[in-house]
Amino acid sequence: MQRTSSGRDWEKRDTGGNGRKLGECATHKLCHPQELMLLGHSLGIPQPLLSSCSSQALQLTGCLSQLHSGLLLYQGLLQALAGISPELAPTLDMLQLDVTDFATNIWQQMEDLGVAPVVQPTHGPMPTFASAFQRRAGGVLVASNLQRFLELAYRGLRYLAEP
Repeated sequence: MQRTSSGRDWEKRDTGGNGRKLGECATHKLCHPQELMLLGHSLGIPQPLLSSCSSQALQLTGCLSQLHSGLLLYQGLLQALAGISPELAPTLDMLQLDVTDFATNIWQQMEDLGVAPVVQPTHGPMPTFASAFQRRAGGVLVASNLQRFLELAYRGLRYLAEP
């Protein structure tokens, strides 16, 4: 890690597998995870829960419902990021399709188990990213949160699959 002239640490933020960088965090005043969390809160980027999917509180219906709801939320967040960058458009489109397919598969499982609600849930308005910086920072936050969500989802689904 290198130091800026002010002595603050900086690092490159990766927006995904394509290696695009947000840039020097000192320039954008996003040098600490807490600052990113505050920015996410100020931009109105929600984070879905998977509390029913933890090994301590595992509930099939609740876990699948929270998983499906979270995937729908990420569909909306990814749509809100449209136009973040022409270079990222194909990757973002593919990610949206993958999240949509995953949500559809979870919904089908819920229907097969007879635990799907009568009406699919919807989410409120998605954040709007007014500036290029907000879109880039929002992209980093959404990608990071989605990765964390999918890791928790994987663990929850693994617990559900255990005999």
